[in-house]
Amino acid sequence: MKLGSLRSDGRDGALIVIRDDLTVCTPATEIAETLQAALENWDETAPRLADLAARVNAGTAPGLMSFDPSLMTSPLPRAYAWLDGSAYVNHVELVRKARGVELPPSFWTDPLMYQGGSDGFLAPSDPITALSEDWGIDFEGEIAVVVDDVPKGITAAEAGAHIKLVMLANDVSLRGLIPDELAKGFGFVHGKPPTAFAPAAVTPDALGDAWDGGRLHLPLLSFLNGEKVGWTEAGVDMTFDFPTLIAHAAKTRPLTAGTVIGSGTVSNADQAHGYSCIAEIRMIETIADGAPKTPFMSFGDRVRLEVSDGAGQSVFGAIDQVVERG
Repeated sequence: MKLGSLRSDGRDGALIVIRDDLTVCTPATEIAETLQAALENWDETAPRLADLAARVNAGTAPGLMSFDPSLMTSPLPRAYAWLDGSAYVNHVELVRKARGVELPPSFWTDPLMYQGGSDGFLAPSDPITALSEDWGIDFEGEIAVVVDDVPKGITAAEAGAHIKLVMLANDVSLRGLIPDELAKGFGFVHGKPPTAFAPAAVTPDALGDAWDGGRLHLPLLSFLNGEKVGWTEAGVDMTFDFPTLIAHAAKTRPLTAGTVIGSGTVSNADQAHGYSCIAEIRMIETIADGAPKTPFMSFGDRVRLEVSDGAGQSVFGAIDQVVERG
């Protein structure tokens, strides 16, 4: 089933069930007011939501209305935690190679992860705002999962059962601010403004064979000002699957229902698939020619991210954002 959140008077949106083809939806607030509330009582709410989803798909659910992405917030407008990994080590290796730095062997066995701001996510059509183009405005196409309550110290073999939803994210980065923050040796804050998510959160079972329990085997399409710049395969070159990332995140603390775990930028070693962030093509240009050629985004630029299934149907709906001064 596919779930989302309509804009409402509250900060957490109003829960809806969306038809698989993303054409119609219906309110689900009689089951749970918000998606966060549904996740906190998943064993009770999931069967009821699934029943409603079946009726939405059959066209027999009450209150059916056209699905309008412009009326949607992020599926979770805010969350208790947003933990973003760097599961595609190819991306990290390119970063280090462009700087002339060797990749430590541990990067292939121990995931990188940072904790981003989760108090307010961007809706799929919200603008990306920055005060200056000099900040190096970049998009990052990622896959993310949402978990229920995860106990501390869980193993990767156990963690997969806690994945309740899969989402598409744009983990916006301000590349010009990140180096100075990292040079302080204490991670970044300014370089990571709010993350945007596509309108539909999808249960793993609804992904069919495209979901293998830990990876999504579908292409992530990236468009910059209408030009397709990336068609990376999300299931390829993902060194650490989602159960591994969850176990890593829960090593010393439990995870609360509604915690979002990101994959990091989807990146393929086969560069014929383009890129899911501008920084990556700039790294490739630096390695090949000694300097980058592709600029970061400017005010007025538009980025669109989408995942399509084998029939060309959008899975999560699109993230479609314009860069604005602000």
